[in-house]
Amino acid sequence: MASETKAPTMLAALARANAQQLALEAVPRPIPAQGEVLIKVAAAGIAPGMMKLLERGQFKHLPTIPGHEMAGTVTLLGAGVDEHWLHARVRVHPMLSCGHCAYCLTGRPHLCAEAAMMGHAALGHGNLPRYRCYHKGGLAEYVRAPVDLLDRLPEHVSFEVGAKLHDLANAVRALKCAALPPRGRLIITAATGTMGTASILLAKFYGAQSLTLVARSRKRLEDVLPLVGNLPVHIVPLDTLGPDWETTGALTEQLRAQFPDGADGVLDFFPSGAGSVQAMAALGTGGTFVHMGANNAALPLSLREMMLHCWRLVGTKACTRADTNEVLALLDEKKINADVLITHRFALQDVNQALQLMLSRREPMWMATVHP
Repeated sequence: MASETKAPTMLAALARANAQQLALEAVPRPIPAQGEVLIKVAAAGIAPGMMKLLERGQFKHLPTIPGHEMAGTVTLLGAGVDEHWLHARVRVHPMLSCGHCAYCLTGRPHLCAEAAMMGHAALGHGNLPRYRCYHKGGLAEYVRAPVDLLDRLPEHVSFEVGAKLHDLANAVRALKCAALPPRGRLIITAATGTMGTASILLAKFYGAQSLTLVARSRKRLEDVLPLVGNLPVHIVPLDTLGPDWETTGALTEQLRAQFPDGADGVLDFFPSGAGSVQAMAALGTGGTFVHMGANNAALPLSLREMMLHCWRLVGTKACTRADTNEVLALLDEKKINADVLITHRFALQDVNQALQLMLSRREPMWMATVHP
């Protein structure tokens, strides 16, 4: 009697309902269908918001494999996929959408009613059929993905940078939303985190002529200064403003000392607290405040005040394919070295320790990758 052949398995990190951490388990290896490929994951990114979104119920299909940032090598092709993709070095663009609504047709798929991300949360309010099919992400040895979401990586670009390209493109989206005028005076808050450091690296390509960087520690701010290049830079450590800075307006005072007539733009990545509002109050006439930190703080500013200053307040989430293409072009032309942003690397088996370290903020962490 012939022995049964077991289906191949892979190690994956599973997110389950009401779980406080991910479960490492052997699961069936995916098989690519029509228009799909199988990718051997070389690097996947992690973000602190992942577990918070899981707790809030924004992962709609559980259990699942999280991880919306992923890069690796195509190892198997589904039917109808061009053979030139086999063995290609790729990153996966995680944004899922309907592809035919007004938002999708104008390059804004992250606003689509069907918007969601592979290995991440549902963003839209529609039926999300594509998310149902591709909700599993890259914290595993292999991932199945539709070929239309693949981007080739230049040979000199590491898989780690390929995995974190989504965050680099998020920074591009924020910088483009700021639409800086020629004098380009830009404030970046939470400047020592993932989005802050990415924005610092890219700022000079999007009109910044001088930077003011805000974060909680002088030491951590000094560590990011090599990313600035030759732009004039000023730092504002929150730990030098006094213990009651959130109620005294000391941050606004410090920022106004640097820009007496106000800044042209603020990229705000503060996830909580009064820093967002105080940074906004440092805008000059005609300035733009771009928020991508998911801060729940209320704005105490009046509409009249916003009108008189001609301020623009822009909330933005995620990035577009055009944003990622711009980052890929900068990398391909060797205009930026994004490898310097990867400060932490973990094995897949250590993913829970990695998430705990990221959430604790015990040590500086710019970008972190996991390697199955």
